[in-house]
Amino acid sequence: MNKKILILLPDGVGLRNFAFTNFTSIGKEQDWDITFWNQTAFDLSKIGLNELKLEGKPHFLTDLYKRAKIEAELDHFTAKFNESVYQEYKFPPKLKSFKEKLKLKIVQFLAKKYSGEKNLIKLREKLANFERGKAFYKECIETLKNEQPAVVFCTNQRPVNALAPLLAAKDLGIPTATFIFSWDNLPKATKVVKTDYYFVWSDFMASELIKYYPEVSEKQIKVTGTPQFEPHFTQGLAHSKSTFYKKYNLDPERSYLCYSGDDITTAPHDELYLRDVAKAVRNLNNSGKNIGIIFRRCPVDFSDRYDQFLEEYQDEIISIDPLWKQQGSQWNAILPTKEDVALQTSIIANTFVVINVASSMIFDFVSYKKPCGYINYNPKIKNLKKDSRIIYNYIHFRSKPSAKVAYWINSEKDIEPIILKSLKKNTIETIEEATEWFKKINKDPANESSERIWKALNDIS
Repeated sequence: MNKKILILLPDGVGLRNFAFTNFTSIGKEQDWDITFWNQTAFDLSKIGLNELKLEGKPHFLTDLYKRAKIEAELDHFTAKFNESVYQEYKFPPKLKSFKEKLKLKIVQFLAKKYSGEKNLIKLREKLANFERGKAFYKECIETLKNEQPAVVFCTNQRPVNALAPLLAAKDLGIPTATFIFSWDNLPKATKVVKTDYYFVWSDFMASELIKYYPEVSEKQIKVTGTPQFEPHFTQGLAHSKSTFYKKYNLDPERSYLCYSGDDITTAPHDELYLRDVAKAVRNLNNSGKNIGIIFRRCPVDFSDRYDQFLEEYQDEIISIDPLWKQQGSQWNAILPTKEDVALQTSIIANTFVVINVASSMIFDFVSYKKPCGYINYNPKIKNLKKDSRIIYNYIHFRSKPSAKVAYWINSEKDIEPIILKSLKKNTIETIEEATEWFKKINKDPANESSERIWKALNDIS
């Protein structure tokens, strides 16, 4: 039996799930011959993984068809489900040049031309097949003929540069599969690639896939969970309290909460929320508590927007930056590292609550039976860039079993009591509700996702 697999890595988002977890070691134990078909700048050979560098890029029109598909799908979802929130998933393009303005006109024309469900299916087919015969596609054909894998598995469904490799595999009769990368991806119309099989986190996500893409059949869907949370169940990965505190010069008498930063698009005023949490901690400490904040910024946010408050509240805040690195210059990419998986896990293990704006870190923390506080108010400023509260009305947040999954910080005054409640571990109901939510959006048990993925790949091949 041919057990050779090419794991297509079109961008860096799949590194954490499939290169930095135990995913490959589990596959090797099952006699899989694993090679990463790697289009990132990360050198996987440095961590002992086999790789083939994937060179080339898609035709420039392919990206315009992708943008048009997303635009048309979001308009279609808005009309079909009578939900204006789908329009919130659109990001206004930057029109700094005539070329960008022309591209936008083409995208808008194509989106209008292919509006409606039947036309959308035609547009998806056109996008899936557009690369056929082009230079990048031909290079992929040659690679696949040389390697002769039993299956090509794509680590996420979004990148346009995954289209040519998957189309080449299809044309050679090689089974293809893709992993739906994140819990919010399907309502956002980010399914760009077309494959024989789709690997999803849960039964809930499987139903979403059919809801948004009715041309996909149930037999094409494999419910596996995601390896994303498996490191939290790996013995010895998280540092002990003594090791962690010593490494980052933390006060051994202090209890620390985690403030998890968001990207500047999701939370443009995130630094003001960090300030508010720091003020609350300072007040609590002045009344006899001994609490600190570990600030983990969003890995791709290198702005200086937090600097003022990191300085002003240096007695309360310790900033521990994610261990992401700029890997090479071709894509100017900021990519995760294997070391950051252990760091994030260690931060969670050694803090008592996470506070953030609408982050999936709630699931990371509930893996440790620890609660989350969701910030749900706007700062009192004149020029508000975004009402962050709208995020909690997004489609993926409606999957929660009840509002009790987290502590809702509806004003600055709510921060202190929520910190105290979490510190006293008076959190049983919230943990139970968050656990139910976790089981709904990610197949339980969460630590067996890799085994389920390999079983499904075995069935496919």
